[in-house]
Amino acid sequence: MSPKRVWYVAYGSNMDLARFSCYIAGGRPAGAARAYPGCRDRRLPEVSVPVELEGVVYFATESPVWAGGRAFYDPGASGRVFARAHLVSAEQFSDIAAQKMYRQPGADLNLSQVLRRGRAELGSGRYETLVCPGTMDGLPVLTFTAPWRVRDLSWNTPSDSYVKVLCRGLLEAGAWDLPAVARYIAACPGAAGAWTARDIAELVVG
Repeated sequence: MSPKRVWYVAYGSNMDLARFSCYIAGGRPAGAARAYPGCRDRRLPEVSVPVELEGVVYFATESPVWAGGRAFYDPGASGRVFARAHLVSAEQFSDIAAQKMYRQPGADLNLSQVLRRGRAELGSGRYETLVCPGTMDGLPVLTFTAPWRVRDLSWNTPSDSYVKVLCRGLLEAGAWDLPAVARYIAACPGAAGAWTARDIAELVVG
């Protein structure tokens, strides 16, 4: 039996509530080149909480929105991920995932495989792999990423604008201060060596 509510864990730009709201209610985020159709159910998340996951966030491919590397999650790598969990309906999660996959929202995903096995590949593209790292408060924790692993492809440095929105979302969550957030992002593959924690902190405050 599929759950009616799930925790959608965002580890990229959807950690920022203002941006994430466009995936729910529809609209064009500030500075974005693309408008999102939104979910069938346009109610905002019941609650959003900070979470930490096992694994690694890394930056790869080239985002047409951000003009730099975008975030992907490798749950099998050794590390710790700062993220934000939004409590949404299973229908909303399906519509959010569709928009991230460049598909039209409106169809419910079959979550049986990801809930049973912890992983389900719906396609070979970006964000077409569902991952269930566990449960929280009795509800499944779900996110999506690419099918590849962190060392399967070349990394790509994230842009200033992308780094800023990631920081904004993490700081909004309230669990980490700016030095911790800056150190975390600076250590992610793709950012490491291109961004320092000091550079990130200065970008946010400046």
